[in-house]
Amino acid sequence: MTQTKNEKMELLEQRVSSCRGCSLCTTRTQSVFGKGSFSPTVLFVGEAPGEQEDREGKPFVGPAGKLLDLYIEFIGLEEDDYYVANILKCRPPRNRDPLPEEEEACLPYLREQLRLLQPKILVCLGRIAAKRIISPDFRITKQRGIWYDLGGLRVMATYHPSALLRDPAKKEEALTDFKKIAEEIKKFK
Repeated sequence: MTQTKNEKMELLEQRVSSCRGCSLCTTRTQSVFGKGSFSPTVLFVGEAPGEQEDREGKPFVGPAGKLLDLYIEFIGLEEDDYYVANILKCRPPRNRDPLPEEEEACLPYLREQLRLLQPKILVCLGRIAAKRIISPDFRITKQRGIWYDLGGLRVMATYHPSALLRDPAKKEEALTDFKKIAEEIKKFK
């Protein structure tokens, strides 16, 4: 009997919730798998869950998530159009940057999400996601808003919403990036 995409995603989420691949499993409240459509045009990928996400088990639910929601709403994306996930599925203590071994432990889960979801566009939210997905030398201030083609997948990086909360002067640049995302989406409709 062939499993549906929903069943495969549920099984993957169960594997994530019982993962012991790195030490973050000992400090998390719960894993944070992802949220959104299982047939998205756009996959947004951040670096790791924060404190509120760790509590609720969903990505981007805190102040940064509310800002991301505003940008998504601004470009007219419907809930059926996108999915949101992180590289790490567990919160690093004190929201520190992910360690390379933590990223390595979680990347297979993100790759499987990508394989199952098959988005047309991937948007890296912040420098850490961009360095891991686009290039280890990625410079978010210089290379954000540029489209890359990775194996047929259209990829762009923009500022992480939490960076915009810390530096509101960058919000206009992020808005420009989201307008580019909206234009790119039109190619797939």
